[in-house]
Amino acid sequence: MIALSLTEVKQCMSKLLLSETFDSFLFIEGEIMTFSTFSMDGYLKKDFFEEGTVPDREYALWKEMREYCFSLIKGKHTPLGFKFVLGLSASNIQKLISQQGLDYELEDVRGLYINLKYDGQKLQCVTGTAMNLFTMDKSLEQAWDMMVQKFFTQKEIAYEVV
Repeated sequence: MIALSLTEVKQCMSKLLLSETFDSFLFIEGEIMTFSTFSMDGYLKKDFFEEGTVPDREYALWKEMREYCFSLIKGKHTPLGFKFVLGLSASNIQKLISQQGLDYELEDVRGLYINLKYDGQKLQCVTGTAMNLFTMDKSLEQAWDMMVQKFFTQKEIAYEVV
């Protein structure tokens, strides 16, 4: 787990809300504080979908939630804050395990997360790793931390390790 201060808040907000930069991430949960607090659970309600169109995943994608979140945030006033938990898809977790040559199976990993928190002034990202088994091995956590930093660098999102 690492904490990153996203130093160019306006630029990062633009990439988060107005571009496809984070679209492939799963939307686990979110909270937006403006004139009221809006809480969202990204868990897909399978009964909502017509037969044959049910997505093969537990959570909505950020690209499916982005416009709605933007509609809550945009306006004359800066939001008081927000929190978004985004997760890496199962296929991308598998790629990370394979590329890094890690001794894990996909079933061992509950999730790899980025927690984005804005407090009205500062934007911070904290990485997280959840496992389905107990292990003292931190190789996956370290690989995820490095991948997040590489992702931000590639997407030209300025950050500092806190």
